Amino acid sequence: QVQLVESGGGLVQAGGSLRLSCAASGRTFSRYYMGWFRQAPGKEREFVAAISRSGLSTSYTDSVKGRFTISRDNAKNTVYLQMNSLKPEDTAVYYCAADADDRPWEPYYYQRLAYEYDYWGQGTQVTVSS
Repeated sequence: QVQLVESGGGLVQAGGSLRLSCAASGRTFSRYYMGWFRQAPGKEREFVAAISRSGLSTSYTDSVKGRFTISRDNAKNTVYLQMNSLKPEDTAVYYCAADADDRPWEPYYYQRLAYEYDYWGQGTQVTVSS
């Protein structure tokens, strides 16, 4: 069992930056693939980014490539999402999630599926004004 707590959301103008953090409880954080998802009002939850257990491999949805960076610090049990050049369409509640499965890293399929993740944080609101 792991608990995830996101922080760092807020209101920012278009073109600005935010850094989201997700702190995990427990001693097995390095065994989890980690992902960030977001959900805008009236829309389904969508994949944003994922990172492998070691942090050496990452995956992004096309709309955030070149603007967002996912990273992790296994010593601190924390995963981050650095968001630059924010756009109004990035407005959403952002969730971090942990995938405890033992399968190999699959950044273009399993890691993009919300139902593959076993644990979720409560979410943090990001609002980008135009």
